[in-house]
Amino acid sequence: MLAEPEDIRAEVEALWAYHERRLHTGTPTERLMDRVAFSERPPYRLVLCADCGLVYRNPTEREHELRAIYTRQAPAHDVMRALHDTQAAAMRGQASFVRRLLGRSASGLEVGSYVGAFLAAARHAGLPFEGLDINSDVNAFVRSLGFAVHDGDLGSFEPARAYEVVAIWNTFDQLADPRGAVGRAWRLLAPNGVLAIRVPNGAFYAAQRRHLASRSKRRRRIARLLLAQNNLLSFPYRWGFTPRSLRRLLESGGFTVQQLRGDVLVPTADEWTRWWARVEEIAIKRVIAWSARRGASRAPWFEVYATRRA
Repeated sequence: MLAEPEDIRAEVEALWAYHERRLHTGTPTERLMDRVAFSERPPYRLVLCADCGLVYRNPTEREHELRAIYTRQAPAHDVMRALHDTQAAAMRGQASFVRRLLGRSASGLEVGSYVGAFLAAARHAGLPFEGLDINSDVNAFVRSLGFAVHDGDLGSFEPARAYEVVAIWNTFDQLADPRGAVGRAWRLLAPNGVLAIRVPNGAFYAAQRRHLASRSKRRRRIARLLLAQNNLLSFPYRWGFTPRSLRRLLESGGFTVQQLRGDVLVPTADEWTRWWARVEEIAIKRVIAWSARRGASRAPWFEVYATRRA
């Protein structure tokens, strides 16, 4: 067992206090809620697989429960606009990498397109991407920006053609059935198509969690800061894959892993963030990003790019 309910409650309270300190007085509550929990209730307990290092909720919600959660929750319009703008720069880096990896333009589908930041970045990079999300209210906002997005999920989506790229950024870790999602992505892709996934790193979380129990006050403070800056302190995810566990899952599902890239959480600072907190976020994430270049296992988040085998 990696974390019990009492530990997780303490982390949620610590994360709430951390973000309250970094925001201006009068910040709308919904901005704080999105930062602290990403609209997710904390898990009852977290379990660490001794074999592959996978971190997961126990128990986890069933598929129909997850559908109800994501279907009914949508931020206010101005919050969605702010999230779209805040995430745009980071998503441009991902879209540019996909374009370089392919060496050409290619049609794609983003699963869990949310506020459409990657769709905008893909268009900027010359990649004609469509979105897929189960929240119709969020999709209406994305369509108002001029992007094509489908209502539904991987299990129900039946396109008229195959895609050259399927991207699942910051969504794969919330799915009820990741193995089934890999199989569905395989069927949506053309031969030699690319599956791109971005997930929180369970190995990073487990390592920093051990530091939270350290006798050293300095070590505990650093671990709390690193986790908080990457939205891992309260772990609002269902699966914390490691490079090893995700590679194993993809290879068993008919894919060949081509590349792993370490990364950090997309920027969260906006007009409600104090100036010193913006500087703090930039500095800390640059240091983490430098460390992540030495190996995906060191990074709080990582991306995997895999090609579909015939």
